[in-house]
Amino acid sequence: MSKKTNADSRVLRELLETAADLSAYGLVSKADMARMNAFCVAPPEYSPQRVVAIRTGVARMSQQVFASILNVSVSTVQKWESPSAAKHPSGAAAKLLHIVETKGIEAIIA
Repeated sequence: MSKKTNADSRVLRELLETAADLSAYGLVSKADMARMNAFCVAPPEYSPQRVVAIRTGVARMSQQVFASILNVSVSTVQKWESPSAAKHPSGAAAKLLHIVETKGIEAIIA
C-alpha cells in the first residue's frame, strides 16, 4: 500500500491488504474496494493556498458561507487560509474538504 492510512493504524492497513487480496480473487467488487479505500485512507494535508483555491475556485463561496457548510467558525477558515497561523484542517474537516475538492460542493450540500 502506497497511501498513508488514518493514524497509520495496523488494523486499517491489514483490512485494506486483506480486501485487496480478496479483490484479486474476485470476492470483493471494485466498488466495495473504492469504499474501503475512501474510509481508510487519510485525506491529504491542506496548505493555506489549497484551502483558498477550494473555497474560491471549487465552492465559489465567501469564508462565512463556506464555514457554515463545513460546520466550523469563520475564524477557523481564516486561520486555515493564513500562512502565518500554521493551522491546517484535520479530521472530519479535512475529509469534507477532500470531498469538495474531488466531487464539488454539491456532494455535501445536496
